[in-house]
Amino acid sequence: MTKTALVVGASGIVGSATAALLHQRGWRVMGLARRPASQDGVEPLAADLQDAAGTAEALRDVRPDAVFVTTWARQDTEAENIRVNAGMVRNLLDALRLGGTTRHVALVTGLKHYLGPFEAYGKGELPETPFRETQGRLPVDNFYYAQEDEVFAAAQRDGFTWSVHRPHTVIGKAVGNAMNMGTTLAVYATLCRETGRPFRFPGSEAQWKSLTDMTDARQLARQLLWATETPAAADEAFNIVNGDVFRWNWMWGRISQWFGVEPAPFDGTVQPLEDQMRDDAPVWRRIAEREGLAEPDLSRLASPWHTDADLGRPFEVVTDMGKSRRLGFLDYQPTDDSFFDLFAQLRADRLIP
Repeated sequence: MTKTALVVGASGIVGSATAALLHQRGWRVMGLARRPASQDGVEPLAADLQDAAGTAEALRDVRPDAVFVTTWARQDTEAENIRVNAGMVRNLLDALRLGGTTRHVALVTGLKHYLGPFEAYGKGELPETPFRETQGRLPVDNFYYAQEDEVFAAAQRDGFTWSVHRPHTVIGKAVGNAMNMGTTLAVYATLCRETGRPFRFPGSEAQWKSLTDMTDARQLARQLLWATETPAAADEAFNIVNGDVFRWNWMWGRISQWFGVEPAPFDGTVQPLEDQMRDDAPVWRRIAEREGLAEPDLSRLASPWHTDADLGRPFEVVTDMGKSRRLGFLDYQPTDDSFFDLFAQLRADRLIP
């Protein structure tokens, strides 16, 4: 019998990759978003999760076996992040309760579980790296914790199993996404090539020299499905990264070579992309019009503030994958290939020249 999946946030980086994998594996896939995008094999559903009544109406006839929660809405303060994002999860699970078919809910959060929310990001005493799932919550308010608590409460009430998935920075394709390092770097490299500006690493010396890791959206999707189908993974939280480590002083050269730009020597100073790209919107529009690109609005492709937050960290970030590996999740994804695959897809889709 065909299983039915509800992917919440199906138009985003993680949601679209998850929907694609589920479709490939023979699931019936329903994709929920405020503005659903067209995707092969995905039945679109439109709803704003902040609207409880509207969400209930949109999901009235939806009977999923598994639910994949891959969305959140950024607010101005962490208190508002908690109120809004916990409420979205609560409205979703309340709306699905009447159907009574949900057997598993997978929630995607991230490494801010260990690093703290935006208002306290990387401040205070942090857990030692590599981050492990046995490390407890930080003593600060965090909307990830609030989302988890909503899932835990609904699971106890309604009898489904759950899994929580904590990726590092996610590499994948989505237009209009709030946090998209891969596409941001692709656009930045294209602008440097166009204008003759140096392709400068914008971050900190610690990130330039230290080991780090990342998460391909396809790797995350594979773990989401694995946890849904593996009894031993029920009611557990898992870190999820590609499985390799690298230093940005190596990766920066790999990216520059792909785009045919010369990497500028790193002098140890932070030079944020938000400053470097501040006046680039008209330049990008000119490139898009000349090359016939699909998206002339720079703000819908690049999120320099988020890339700056990741690359500007003054400390090492490495993630342990031992927990899910012990239970049988053995997938691996080279991170430079993640970037190259994304860049090739962006070019094929006429999003970069």
